[in-house]
Amino acid sequence: MAESGWLTRSLEQPYPYTHDYSGKISGGCKEPFLKTLDYVEKNPGQAKVLLALLLYTVKEKVERSIVNITPLKNKDNITIDKIIHALDEHFSKDYGTHNGAKLPVLAFYAIYTCIINEMSRYEECELAPLASLTACDLASKASGDIEIFKNDKHFESVEIKLNRKIDALIVRVATEKIFKFNPERYYILSYYGIDEDDSIEIQDIVNDVLTKHGCQIIVNGLLPTIKYYLRLISNLSDFLEIYSKAVEEDRELQKVHKEAWNEIIMEINSDNLWL
Repeated sequence: MAESGWLTRSLEQPYPYTHDYSGKISGGCKEPFLKTLDYVEKNPGQAKVLLALLLYTVKEKVERSIVNITPLKNKDNITIDKIIHALDEHFSKDYGTHNGAKLPVLAFYAIYTCIINEMSRYEECELAPLASLTACDLASKASGDIEIFKNDKHFESVEIKLNRKIDALIVRVATEKIFKFNPERYYILSYYGIDEDDSIEIQDIVNDVLTKHGCQIIVNGLLPTIKYYLRLISNLSDFLEIYSKAVEEDRELQKVHKEAWNEIIMEINSDNLWL
């Protein structure tokens, strides 16, 4: 299911990896994958050489993907509206590649990094490291994209959707996690907000969980929620710097995601983004 984050099980087909392998391996990888296996089987003495070549290619690709984000200038001129404008541009851009859904997760993680030390609600709380975006729920053993612990127990969890409205199915999946992990609050946020066709059913689920479990489910738009939390941060430039560092260092984002944010930061520095 899409909610699991699991990308493919094509390699688990119960057939040998011959040239007519029927598994639907996407991304143009099927033929190179099968040809590589065929070559190794026919030339086993070249296996180590081929492995070294593959590792070198991966290393080269990683190095090419490095983008150094420009440092933030004019920190005193940063406003909430400017940040929302910048994030909106970063989230909504059509990159033509995968893993862009990680961007709002990094943004909200940056917010929590700021407020966890500022708000009394989060006293003695700990922000869990982010799990891989592509890991399935079973493998990651996480209650959401972002987790906050208090006294080693789940305190708050956040599930973030970029390209999909929040529907009843998403909330029901979250309900299963709530009864398993027992957080006090569970946020479900989407760039596109709530599917109005499911709004009544969603509210019924929210009320039912509150009655039976006690967890408060908050369903809302992503940017309005970020805007609200930015009002609680004492230094807005701290948020931007934390987000920039997260984008720069994240290994799942593509180079194009990082270059886009670097361009936005340069526009912020020149104050051209809002002219």
